[in-house]
Amino acid sequence: MSAIIRKIVTVVEETQMEMGRQVSPPTRRAAAIAVIENPFAGKYVEDLSPLIAIGEELGELLSKRAVAALGIDGAKAHSYGKAAAVGENGELEHAAAILHPKMGAPVRKVLSKGAALIPSSKKRSGPGTTLDIPLGHKDAAFVRSHFDGMEVQINDAPRANEIMVAVAVTDSGRPLPRVGGLTVAEIKGEDGLK
Repeated sequence: MSAIIRKIVTVVEETQMEMGRQVSPPTRRAAAIAVIENPFAGKYVEDLSPLIAIGEELGELLSKRAVAALGIDGAKAHSYGKAAAVGENGELEHAAAILHPKMGAPVRKVLSKGAALIPSSKKRSGPGTTLDIPLGHKDAAFVRSHFDGMEVQINDAPRANEIMVAVAVTDSGRPLPRVGGLTVAEIKGEDGLK
């Protein structure tokens, strides 16, 4: 089963100034969001494998779009995250089926690595909901400068029988990070932690 996509929205955020200080180079993050039909809205279904396959499909599509929006090669990406919101006729397990079993592998392929877990969030909500996409460094979870999030919203999604699915990618950490921890230069990228 392929996703029936109603719309795709891509958002790029670039921070050039923070607390009156220049951010150089600017920090940038992009999210690609697909609004899809929920094939299981309004009914309990034991086998969610069609949604798992849709997650794999969207992992590639959305990560490619987010990387393209940043104008970088996927290997240059720093952080990633994913999120989904099901409309009121869906269940959280529908979001979990999309986000967890198979979405990660194509995202990692587009980014040429990704040793760390991909942070994720899911919720049930209606049109205009805010989707908070957690972010973390793609190769080392202990890089505090990259503990972040990106907020996105589509005014008419998700409708009751839809799912809004997002992948976010960054080319940097937070603007002006200064809370210590492992630095990007110290990453080994072997175990997903350091």
